[in-house]
Amino acid sequence: MKKYLWLLAAGLVTGGLALAQPKTLPAYANLGVTTGKPGGSLTLSLASAPQTLFYYGAIDSAIQALTNQMFDGLIEYNLANYQIEPALATRWTITGESRVYTFDLRRDVRWHDGRPFTADDVVFTYTQIVANPEARGGDPGNFEGVRIEKLNDFRVRFTLPRPAPAFIHYMRLPIMPKHKLLPFSQEGGRPRAEINTAWPTNVNPEEVVGTGPFRLRSYTPGQQVTLVKNPNYWKRDSAGNPLPYLDQLQYLIITDSQARVAQFLAGNLGQINITGAEFPDLKRREVAGAPFRVVQFRALFGSPPNLSFNYNARNAELARLFRNSDFRRAMQFAVNRERIIEDVYNGLAERASFGVAPVSEWYYPEVARLQGRFDLSAANAALDRLGLRRGADGIRLLPNGRPLEFTLTYGSNSAVFTAIATILQNDFQRVGVKVNLQGILAANLLATGRGQDWEAILLALGDQPDPELRTPIWKPGGALYYWHQATQPTTPTGQPQFNNFLPWEREIYDLWERAASTTNFTQRKALYDRWQAIAAREAQVIMIAKENAVGAVSNRFGNYIFSLGVIPGFNPIPLIFQR
Repeated sequence: MKKYLWLLAAGLVTGGLALAQPKTLPAYANLGVTTGKPGGSLTLSLASAPQTLFYYGAIDSAIQALTNQMFDGLIEYNLANYQIEPALATRWTITGESRVYTFDLRRDVRWHDGRPFTADDVVFTYTQIVANPEARGGDPGNFEGVRIEKLNDFRVRFTLPRPAPAFIHYMRLPIMPKHKLLPFSQEGGRPRAEINTAWPTNVNPEEVVGTGPFRLRSYTPGQQVTLVKNPNYWKRDSAGNPLPYLDQLQYLIITDSQARVAQFLAGNLGQINITGAEFPDLKRREVAGAPFRVVQFRALFGSPPNLSFNYNARNAELARLFRNSDFRRAMQFAVNRERIIEDVYNGLAERASFGVAPVSEWYYPEVARLQGRFDLSAANAALDRLGLRRGADGIRLLPNGRPLEFTLTYGSNSAVFTAIATILQNDFQRVGVKVNLQGILAANLLATGRGQDWEAILLALGDQPDPELRTPIWKPGGALYYWHQATQPTTPTGQPQFNNFLPWEREIYDLWERAASTTNFTQRKALYDRWQAIAAREAQVIMIAKENAVGAVSNRFGNYIFSLGVIPGFNPIPLIFQR
């Protein structure tokens, strides 16, 4: 990521001149994009069934994938250079000491049902959904105190209580139709939590309307989702041809990663994202003449797995131990990242930081040193210093005399998570710590982590181009700060429970508070460097590895783009065509 992305978010006048409507995409010749032909169908996969068909009704990877094709945000990323550029907004300005954002909206956009898109939809989305503390997939923390106004039918203004250099990135959030969702909103006379009941999976597909390239045709529960082309989509290719090229998208729900690969090899899926473990076999097949292409890149986006200990585990002895940084550091010595990178990812991964990819300008290079290296002798010595002596069977004992053992929850339908969990279990045994493995569906890991009934968990949380976008995860007290839930507010609009903060957590919290309103890049970078250093030093969670973005696509399809990882909110499927 270049610093121009920072400059766009730092409070300078942005957006450039208003674009002609509809929007014409760049040629992207450097990415191998060519003019496609209309027609055809692409079949993809979902790793789990959607919990809802309303993006903000759940934190759910399946509905996120579908939303990317059915809805749009005010801004999006250029695929070639990752600059922020207009989407449903045609231009914007940032004034008032970086506190006032004014957006001009595209005038030729219609919802899938033919109703016009206007400023009412933008104001409704942000006031009634995004800023709603009861919306399960909302983001009220980043919109606290933000005034959102309709200036006319095609202009909106956001006035912030203080400068927020990353605020522009939140304009990527999908805009929802007011005329469909008003009955579920507080503005429509309903309790705030009622918004989560919008568009359940058995809803009439005609009710789910967006502005995106595809619209919902049908959902067969647990089996497949079918989307069809939006003939009135507002984008064109560089030659002026309407997008998307494809007539239909089908998503098969396949929960097992090996089954997804098998379906791809059988020709039933047109494209899949794969792991480093699956790369060698597929690459060998490609070289031998198989009708598909396999590519891999260092990833900006993507979700590196981490090992988290529950600081508030139901077992009080374990909870006290898990809150102890010395214990977590000891266990970090027993995490063989190098082996995992080589054996699990086939070398297509690197060491990970906290919410910031190594390829990002925000990455702090000292993280790897602070995390340390695999060293069982150091792990054993550190556990000895904690007074955790070994019993007759070699397993260490807690102060109450019981064995030091805990349950590690992982995604059993993921080959990567299964392999990592097994390696951890074996190496932890070598330092006298017994680990019992508990496999669940990977799609349920986050919900499990946000609950109380777990002791340790392998979870993967996505990286973003600006650390601020990961505030709910990495800022103590955040909605997704699941490993120490005692820091979270007791009410949706309340303050964090500062009395439960560990001293280093308070330091991190203060760093995030300062970084959120610091507009100078160098100063802000120093604050986030300090945060990463503390997180690594304290082993807040144990980051495992950052996998490269690896994908495979059938030769039947052109214009497949997969560099730096999948871009949330702007999947280039509209450019894909069937040969």
